[in-house]
Amino acid sequence: MKKLVAFLAVFIINLLLFGESNISQEQKINDLNAKIINYDSQVKNNIWLIRYANYNTYQNLLIQLDDIQNEIQNTNKKDIEKIDDLKNKSSSLTEQIELLKEYEKSPFQNMLVVPEIDEFPKITNPVALISGFSYIKRLKNEKEEYKSRLLKLEDALEVFRQKEIAQKELYDVNQSMENLSSLNETRREISEFQIAKDIATTTFGVYQKKLDEAINRASVEVKDQIKQTFAIILTIIVVILIGFLCKFIAKKYITDNQRFYTVNKFINVINFTIIIFVLLFAYIENVSYMVTILGFASAGLAIAMKDMFMSLLGWSVIIFGGTFHVGDRIRVRYQNSDYVGDIIDISLLRMTIYEDITLTTYLTNRRSGRIVFIPNNYIFTELIANYTHSGMKTVWDGIDIMLSFDSNHKKAMYIIKNITRKYSKGYTDIAKQQMNKLRDQYSIKNPNVEPRIYSFFEPYGINISVWYMTNSYAALALRSTISAEIIEALNLEDDIKIAYPTQTLFFGQKKQPQEIPDISKELLY
Repeated sequence: MKKLVAFLAVFIINLLLFGESNISQEQKINDLNAKIINYDSQVKNNIWLIRYANYNTYQNLLIQLDDIQNEIQNTNKKDIEKIDDLKNKSSSLTEQIELLKEYEKSPFQNMLVVPEIDEFPKITNPVALISGFSYIKRLKNEKEEYKSRLLKLEDALEVFRQKEIAQKELYDVNQSMENLSSLNETRREISEFQIAKDIATTTFGVYQKKLDEAINRASVEVKDQIKQTFAIILTIIVVILIGFLCKFIAKKYITDNQRFYTVNKFINVINFTIIIFVLLFAYIENVSYMVTILGFASAGLAIAMKDMFMSLLGWSVIIFGGTFHVGDRIRVRYQNSDYVGDIIDISLLRMTIYEDITLTTYLTNRRSGRIVFIPNNYIFTELIANYTHSGMKTVWDGIDIMLSFDSNHKKAMYIIKNITRKYSKGYTDIAKQQMNKLRDQYSIKNPNVEPRIYSFFEPYGINISVWYMTNSYAALALRSTISAEIIEALNLEDDIKIAYPTQTLFFGQKKQPQEIPDISKELLY
């Protein structure tokens, strides 16, 4: 009885231990399966695993296609329905295989190929800096992209190794064929991924060196171009500052506003020309080649654009010769028409004048206030008179008065000369000072600027012509004043009569012409 009780106790204890062991083993299997599922979820969206899955799909499709083709060959030809069904499946598989053609040789072939490094664009000007920065940024992005792919490959490989450990433990606990097959599949994946990693690591090392070399070369050129650009900008700023300094000095020592305007414009042209040459010599590689091209081009342009080049030459003569200045009053004769006005601008190609009310507009044009553009080359071909050259602000103006033959012309000349001298005295004094200065530059034979009066015998009377100095810019005003005073003074004199065209009419009977006898025959005999 005691032996039976002891046997039952041992049996019960073993039964309890075996049940507990089974429960513990089942829990461990569940935990390991959960781990494996977790590892699979970690690499589910990994690009390397996706491509590897596509590669396996491609291989499986090939096997299925081969099986279907064998089945078609072994199927009875009379079973047309089955053969058509197999052919449809074969066509579908063929289309799928064609879509996955890139996975024919290797699952990671496209992933391991590094992109070609584009040729670096030569940076020759500041605008090309944009392409330089874009090139460097693109290379860095390609480098980071390939590095990111490599890191994802390493992550996938590490997950597979953890999965292999979990699957090995699972196989040790439950040595089933399914677990063994999964373990072998994982080991095959690890082998494939390890090979891909070794190739990718080697490829990336070489690719990284090429990228770094290209980036460094591009960075050096970008830096050099930035330095050159700053140097050019600094040079331009210095040129502009020198121009401002020259303008300041000119403003300080040139009191004449018109001359300062001309000097100011000349400084602007020189500044602009220097800046253009700085830019040309900075960004044109072969300057001698450019000079040769410009030489040939200028020869053709000189013929085709003769007037423009002559205008440029005329501008040089005007600026350096000092013949005309802004503010001068000039008269231009073109095709028998006269234009009188003040120069308001002198550009590279033309002078601009503002037409004022003058004796010319009063007698001929009957128009004024127009802006007239005169090409600079006209100084070589047309007559241009300067009323205010070399500081002269006065010109000669004259008034003619016709007196009758019975007038006291000597008395009239005395009155007219006194009136003229009275109203032109201020301009006469100014003209004397200006004439003394002008004689230092030119040989003037008769520098007398006092009013002059002449008398001439004309068919209809005695013409009294009086000449006097007047303001170059307001000749009509003084002419009007003097004319009014002369008329008023002469009208007070009884022995002076102003002559003007008259007609005499006779009223009476018209006389018949007398007949003249013909004496020619008498003369013959």
